[in-house]
Amino acid sequence: MEGISFEHPKRGEFALIETIRRHAAASAMVPVGIGDDCAVVNAPGGQMVITTDLVNEGVHFKLDDPLRKVGWKAAAVSFSDVAAMGLRPEVLLCAAALPGRLTMDDAREIFLGVNDACREFGVALAGGDTTSCRGGLSLCTTVLAYARDLRPVLRSGAKPGDAIVVTGSLGGSILGRHLDVRPRVEEAVALNSHFELHAMIDVSDGLSADLNHILEESSVGAVIDADRVPVSDAAREFSEQTRKTPLQHALTDGEDFELLFTMPPGEAQRLIERPPFATPLTVIGSITAAGLSIRIGDKTEPFEPGGYEHFVE
Repeated sequence: MEGISFEHPKRGEFALIETIRRHAAASAMVPVGIGDDCAVVNAPGGQMVITTDLVNEGVHFKLDDPLRKVGWKAAAVSFSDVAAMGLRPEVLLCAAALPGRLTMDDAREIFLGVNDACREFGVALAGGDTTSCRGGLSLCTTVLAYARDLRPVLRSGAKPGDAIVVTGSLGGSILGRHLDVRPRVEEAVALNSHFELHAMIDVSDGLSADLNHILEESSVGAVIDADRVPVSDAAREFSEQTRKTPLQHALTDGEDFELLFTMPPGEAQRLIERPPFATPLTVIGSITAAGLSIRIGDKTEPFEPGGYEHFVE
């Protein structure tokens, strides 16, 4: 990229994304590009969303993990991105870079996992690419969906006074849930169909990091109620192996793939009182005008978001 400076106040992955975003070629066909869970593209008859994800050996999985689960994960993380837009995934393409040490049976296991996820969520596996490689196993999935009668929910619509809500429980995914990804597709569609959502994201980098993505895109702040954060049993178990508390794991561990969203407080009350699905829902805080803080007991103090980030030591 000749003439493009990669110096940025942020570091690592998010700095790179911001730099690419500032210099990316634009088109009237793409009303929402870099900076959300999916791109929004104008198409005949309406809008569609498109997302793409990489899962790499040594970063997102180990080669001795069950390969069928690795294939499942590759598809499911992209389904989760579409769910974060409040929509249902429809078409998947998968590309695989397969190292020579894998057998053909290994390759079949990977694609059986991809196909398992497609069948589970009613998504067409429409094609892709396969190639050999000299490095580690890498899978790239691209997923498309039409908005049809639902509008895509962006990260940029949060408003002061909104309630912050999260599905499920958080933290400790490395103990196994990082492979058994359950994208909240049905929950997302139900929420988008029956409730007023202002902003939404899936929790892939960590609760506080992903909340901060919403805050930055919406130019707002937030306060998190520490006592309300739904800490998973896995986070409590994992904290026994680390120097972090279960709450720290819930706030900063990645790959939970839960939905995090904001909505008017009245809508949040209606949702909690009459949820349209069995997955647990928790109001964990509220949107403010600026800044990010955490409330522990009767004390509120500034909070620095944290989570997984590529390219940072």
